[in-house]
Amino acid sequence: MGERDYMVADVFTDVPLEGNAVAVFTDAEGLTDHTMQRLARELHLSETVFVLPAPDPTEADAHVRIFTPALELPFAGHPVLGTAFVLGERSGAETVRLQTGSGIVAISLTRRDNDGVITYGEMRQPLPTWKPFARAAEVLTALRVQRSELPVEVYDNGVRHTYVRLADEQAVAALEPNLGALGQLGAVGVSCFAANGTTVKTRMFGPGLGVAEDPATGSAAGPLAVHLARHGVTSFGDRIEIRQGAEIARPSILSARAEGTADRLEAVTVGGAAVVVAQGTFRVD
Repeated sequence: MGERDYMVADVFTDVPLEGNAVAVFTDAEGLTDHTMQRLARELHLSETVFVLPAPDPTEADAHVRIFTPALELPFAGHPVLGTAFVLGERSGAETVRLQTGSGIVAISLTRRDNDGVITYGEMRQPLPTWKPFARAAEVLTALRVQRSELPVEVYDNGVRHTYVRLADEQAVAALEPNLGALGQLGAVGVSCFAANGTTVKTRMFGPGLGVAEDPATGSAAGPLAVHLARHGVTSFGDRIEIRQGAEIARPSILSARAEGTADRLEAVTVGGAAVVVAQGTFRVD
């Protein structure tokens, strides 16, 4: 039996046992795909990250593979941010560059002046594409809502997310979706939100991704900023604050911004805090 060390970080929060937890195996070299998937299923967090040497160390600091309990994702937000915190604490770097399945993602890290502890990280995400979601009627039926206040569109930045705008925060909090029906939509996250200016409350259901409800969804936060700006709810360049996870006792705060125009999107950034809360060792074949 071999041993592999891992750390757990709570992401999009600075309070332990809140936010979205991610496990980071800091040396995954030699692990098979099958073992990685089994470890992710064993830990049963939204995602588990396996850190490998970068194919080109001049371009990236590490290569990361990201697994939900059900499948591998080319990109995900809170695993990338949490991994940057873990690796940045070790290296002391101001920027961590991670090679993902959707390309290289750079995460800039902010540290406290007195002790160098990382307090905030911001990633530049892959630019999403978008189009109308062909199964919008099924989404609304599965959510048990009558309509969306904006067009139901699907965005893809390595993970597919579709967005449903509800009338107010109370409507979002009251959702009791048919998770089985949502799971039939396949590998897509369904983000339901209410926006008041640049403040947004959201819940994300992803049974088709192996996650019933996610406490904080970084990969959905960037496209949400684009969605709001495209439809005139906010303006490009505005920083939005997203609150998520309260309904499952994991309150989280995410920051996101889309820059450019609807015709020429230039950058999408997502940021937040994180805190390392645990470490351990797995015995694996």
